[in-house]
Amino acid sequence: MNKKGFTLIELLIVVVIIGILAAIAIPRFGETRERAYVSAMQSDINQLQTAMEMHYQDSDFTYAGADAGDLINFSEGVTVTVDEADEDGWSATATHQATDIECSYDSDEGTIECDEADGDQ
Repeated sequence: MNKKGFTLIELLIVVVIIGILAAIAIPRFGETRERAYVSAMQSDINQLQTAMEMHYQDSDFTYAGADAGDLINFSEGVTVTVDEADEDGWSATATHQATDIECSYDSDEGTIECDEADGDQ
């Protein structure tokens, strides 16, 4: 007599292995998604930087202020706010609706820094 099929032990082992793989993969997926949000914010700040420099050249050497958001289209879910702008420089903050990470740019430093947003803001 030849019985074909799987025993209960074999099925349980497969379920345990799938559970272990899922426990490893799901957190990695969350980290990857978080990095994608940060990359979108950094990309939008870089685009804004280019647009601000073009605006600076075209409008008597002053940077765009609160209306700088009209210069480019931001990525979905990203909000970029120009904190200050004058003839000497500008700074901006980018947030994404799906993460607590906040990226900021200051033209004096010329770098984008991303950190967890403060809860008291």
